[in-house]
Amino acid sequence: MAIDVATVHLDDFSKGTGATRDAFVSTLGQSLVETGFVKVDGHQVTGRDIEAAYGAARDFFALPNDAKDAYVRPKGAGGYTPFGTEHAKDSEAIDLKEFWHVHQDVPPEHPLFAAYGPNVFPAEVPHFQPAMMRLYRDLEVAAQTLLEAIAVYLGLPERDLADMVVDGRSVLRVIHYPPLAQAAPPGAVRAAAHEDINLITLLPAATESGLELLDRNGAWYPVDGLEGEIVVDAGDMLSRHANLKIPSTTHRVVNPDVDDVARYSMPFFCHPRPEVVLDAPPALVDGEEKLFEPITADAFLDQRLAEIGLT
Repeated sequence: MAIDVATVHLDDFSKGTGATRDAFVSTLGQSLVETGFVKVDGHQVTGRDIEAAYGAARDFFALPNDAKDAYVRPKGAGGYTPFGTEHAKDSEAIDLKEFWHVHQDVPPEHPLFAAYGPNVFPAEVPHFQPAMMRLYRDLEVAAQTLLEAIAVYLGLPERDLADMVVDGRSVLRVIHYPPLAQAAPPGAVRAAAHEDINLITLLPAATESGLELLDRNGAWYPVDGLEGEIVVDAGDMLSRHANLKIPSTTHRVVNPDVDDVARYSMPFFCHPRPEVVLDAPPALVDGEEKLFEPITADAFLDQRLAEIGLT
């Protein structure tokens, strides 16, 4: 059984008339509120770019462990995170995955270069860097458009949310879920139930199914985008900043029925710049209780990284 997650076309917002923009904003916002997810078409991420990125990912994760371990970096930033490192918040079981982070790439003279540092890429896979950076930039463009529409849905100025992520600490996470026959401790799943840390997450179609969402009534449903679609969900930063007007999305990646199937996915976690303050604007409180104290995006990220085992 599947849940009805709405699909929107980006051109209806970025190039459409007043009526089509209004319909886009309404469908996008209602789908995020009611199901936690929305599917997006009309973006500039091509099938060729997706295949190139997945090909580079397969080549990297096929390297020996000692070669991959040479790219381990602290704080879940750029580089490699080995199998058995991360777990969901409030879960003791490890997630059955290894991954690589591509982070924001700014020049050395940029004010945020000291905070982000240079990206690192595997020398053994020379096509990894161009494939991942192309995907990163295209997803970043789509994310800003979606944040513009979400701001309009919330009654905020159109650039209110999108301006937060210009040169933001966004991360493209390239994930490999090995076949379960290789390693599956009792009780462990590919990704335990969790909410994302960031504002929104953009997920191009994975190589295998397994993604499930927890609906507002407490039932789990599979949700996989069709070829060419990007699945989008709301994270804790957006939920907090919106005073829960858009709840964050609980989701998981379940184990397959067979043990010899690997899965690859490439979620783009859209983050604000470190100094941005997450604090519900007056328009989203309007006489109601403000549910969260102000906190910078960097401080909130540090809290959550500690909770999931990445610091």
